[in-house]
Amino acid sequence: MREVSLRIDRHLVNTRVTPNQVTYVMTAAAVLAAPALLVPGITGAVLGVVMVQLYLLLDCVDGEIARWKKQYSMTGVYMDRVAAYLCDAAVLLGFGLRAADPWGSGRIDWLWAFLGTLAALGAVLIKAETDLVGVARHQQGLPPVKEAASEPRSSGMALARRAAGALKFHRLILGIEASLLILLLAILDAVRDDLFFSRLGVAVLAGIAVVQTLLHLVSILASSRLR
Repeated sequence: MREVSLRIDRHLVNTRVTPNQVTYVMTAAAVLAAPALLVPGITGAVLGVVMVQLYLLLDCVDGEIARWKKQYSMTGVYMDRVAAYLCDAAVLLGFGLRAADPWGSGRIDWLWAFLGTLAALGAVLIKAETDLVGVARHQQGLPPVKEAASEPRSSGMALARRAAGALKFHRLILGIEASLLILLLAILDAVRDDLFFSRLGVAVLAGIAVVQTLLHLVSILASSRLR
């Protein structure tokens, strides 16, 4: 995406567009991933991917313009983080609503909407668990955590963390990867002419989100990040 963003930057650096304005548009793109996924069929899945890729593109552009113009702000840093939360949540929530079949002729099955919401909540909580380490350390007057502190003190826990990192299954609940998975499942659904694969995907992502939320919390408590 950097190769694309750099081509856009050169058209913006000499304008009055500010990095924060780009960040606001980026945030809107992230949120729009949810309603995009409610469009029936493969079209909705494609629109979801487009919104997430637009978010990713603008996430590159705002930082690059900020560095070029030397326009830095705490608001930009804050909104960049908010957009990251919203992107993951919007994709997973939209996926759950999509699997609930709101455009079907029968009654909406809210179980899938609930599972999508659960997955979205898990994705947000995982990010919050990481960010709250910095909040806790700041309130205790401690410096920002170093990378080495993230390693669990227990050798068994450290091995489990490395194994989970190698499998990378947790990335499936991130907005970018999840949107691509949704597109793949939408294609499979089109072949079957039902929502079997999407509903299976929602259930799997909800399970991953719950497990990963708990494991990530344990990993933080078992490390030196809060010491």
